[in-house]
Amino acid sequence: MQHRSRTAVLAAASLLLAAGCSSGGAPTSNGGAAATAERPGEGVSPGSGSAAPSSTASPAPPAKGSVKVTATLTTGLKSPWGVAVLPGGDLLVASRDTGEIIRVAADGGKKTVLGSVPGVKPGGEGGLLGLAVSPTFGTDHLIYAYFTTETDNRIARMLYDEQRPKGVQLGQPDTVFKGIPKGQIHNGGRIAFGPDKMLYAGTGETSDTGLAQDKKSLGGKILRMTPDGEPVHGNPSADSVIYDYGHRNVQGLAWDGAKRLWASEFGQDTWDELNLIEPGKNYGWPEVEGKGSAADAGFVNPVAQWKTADASPSGIAYAKGSLWMAGLRGERLWRIPLDGTKPVAAPQAFLNGKYGRLRTVVSAGGGVLWLVTSNTDGRGEVRGGDDRILRLKVT
Repeated sequence: MQHRSRTAVLAAASLLLAAGCSSGGAPTSNGGAAATAERPGEGVSPGSGSAAPSSTASPAPPAKGSVKVTATLTTGLKSPWGVAVLPGGDLLVASRDTGEIIRVAADGGKKTVLGSVPGVKPGGEGGLLGLAVSPTFGTDHLIYAYFTTETDNRIARMLYDEQRPKGVQLGQPDTVFKGIPKGQIHNGGRIAFGPDKMLYAGTGETSDTGLAQDKKSLGGKILRMTPDGEPVHGNPSADSVIYDYGHRNVQGLAWDGAKRLWASEFGQDTWDELNLIEPGKNYGWPEVEGKGSAADAGFVNPVAQWKTADASPSGIAYAKGSLWMAGLRGERLWRIPLDGTKPVAAPQAFLNGKYGRLRTVVSAGGGVLWLVTSNTDGRGEVRGGDDRILRLKVT
């Protein structure tokens, strides 16, 4: 699998991203203030190139929902960032600063260190970030990780072998994609497999704002690739992994019940965003932040926006007809109830300040969410037991 240098060259070379740059509006990716980073019916399949329908066959959720913290699954995590769910329900958690991957039992919260990812270079917003479990994990036992090295951000996969001794259960990384720009801030990092079993990655523009609009750069984009790191048929450009562009710092990716892709995005000083993602579209950064005007033709407006002090969104998840968005600076969990692609009410906030900064939220099915705090990353106020994973029951 050592053909990734060619992949990175292809990805950065020919990025004529389809003419799909219509709509009106704005983008902003997640990152933080200019120099302070993170701030103390059925839809179409992804990549089809067609617009998703405006509604699903499911009834819209109620305007007001509820959140109940039913348990603290585990405590004492160090700089947790990415989370992925194994078949059977146990969680894999990435430690940004130590480079370790930890398994947390869904029943009881027992922690097991699987091993460290070699080559991780923590610093600023970089380190071991997003995790994803192969869609064919039952046969291949592969885990994917997005991480920062001395020179770039890259995605690698590792064999998870439970028969090996604790602490060394991860095989050597096989790099499937590299060459993503790295930065002390606006470093991206979220990865996830979509309903199409392709791998998606959110990247940041590393505080070099021009990269977001540069179709020859992997920064400020959402990428879509095969599990081997190759461009996917149906991408806007056949020889590129770039799926859309014009982002500041994407750290949240989730699909709704109709297989539509959503992304959360840090604004700079004014607006954070929730965006509905379509292939080839331009989400506007740095030309516009938040919802734009008629003069901003060619950019896609966010579906929802927040003042930066109220959000600084990282992970998102879909459950019970709503998107749920974890806020870092905002220190709250946002609920955005959806009727198709339209909110049925204003976003609703929960847990305001109670657990500090919130990094990642993951659906466990049946209206259950796992919520991960982010107070030991050097930016939060550390509480006793931090960092922790909470079990939520939501409606």
